[in-house]
Amino acid sequence: MQFSNTQKSLLHLLSDGEFHSGTHLAEQLALSRSAIWKHINALEAYGLEISAVTGKGYRLNRQLELLDKEKIYALIPQAIAAHIKSFELHDQIDSTNSYLSALAHKEPDSSAIICLAEQQVAGRGRRGRTWVSPFGSNIYLSILWRFEQGPASLSGLSLAIGVAVINALKVFHIKNVGLKWPNDIYWQQKKLGGILVEVSGESDGPCSAVIGLGLNLYLAEQDATGIEQDWVDLQQILNASGQQQAQPSRNQLVAALIEQLLQVTRHYSSQPFAYYRDRWREYDCMQGQAISLFVGKMQVEGTVQGIDDEGLLLLKTEDGRVQRFASGEVSFRKQ
Repeated sequence: MQFSNTQKSLLHLLSDGEFHSGTHLAEQLALSRSAIWKHINALEAYGLEISAVTGKGYRLNRQLELLDKEKIYALIPQAIAAHIKSFELHDQIDSTNSYLSALAHKEPDSSAIICLAEQQVAGRGRRGRTWVSPFGSNIYLSILWRFEQGPASLSGLSLAIGVAVINALKVFHIKNVGLKWPNDIYWQQKKLGGILVEVSGESDGPCSAVIGLGLNLYLAEQDATGIEQDWVDLQQILNASGQQQAQPSRNQLVAALIEQLLQVTRHYSSQPFAYYRDRWREYDCMQGQAISLFVGKMQVEGTVQGIDDEGLLLLKTEDGRVQRFASGEVSFRKQ
């Protein structure tokens, strides 16, 4: 779903977070004040919070930096942009991953297809969880890439993608962010973002991978009421740094993420997980932590010993044995 041109123009006028009178907005858009009111209601239906005050007009309750496809594309180095086949930006979509998964069997080209959205109405995390995706606040990004090798060779891809996300955040001097096996971005045992890699294809290749990333930049408390785990957003991290560091531009951050993610996909056949392994271990925020690991209906308690050379989790269980796990859901145990 896309906004109408009028709705986009109205949203751009309101995006500064200041009051704008109905008369001023009507003059700017060549509409009646009644039409402005109707478009305001339409924007509110997307979950945007807009205050209306007599004598002052309308105001978004917080500033928005809307995503701009041309700005993002211009910030991506040409050597990387040359590997992008198409780049779609949606105002609202069910799920960026679902959208690209539907294209996976129709697009044999090895260049990237990128899908971004301002809002997801059916965003997905791992194990079928809902990914909370309010409008215009965070990053919802998916990339479709075709690999010549089969799915078995991509077992460490989500871990390598995690390293790429940390590298992009470091460009903006965002520090102390770590990785939680197998595919979460964490800060002080709170979830900042998640990675969802969905692979399809023949066992001996080629195969397609849809690489999805959700990253919290600003998440209002009312939007997060349904989240069942501890979470954090980039604004909280920057506020906690004590440096009064400004939050990076959404468009700049998206461009940096695309650059880093495509660096991984372009070279993963020649630089598989072993190339990223030591860096992942450097960012590991689980080392030495007491956790509960859920594998299907089985629950295993233990202390994390890191990952092995293939990216499998090493867990020292209560009987003193170190076991390897290829998949599972990790919860930190409260000390």
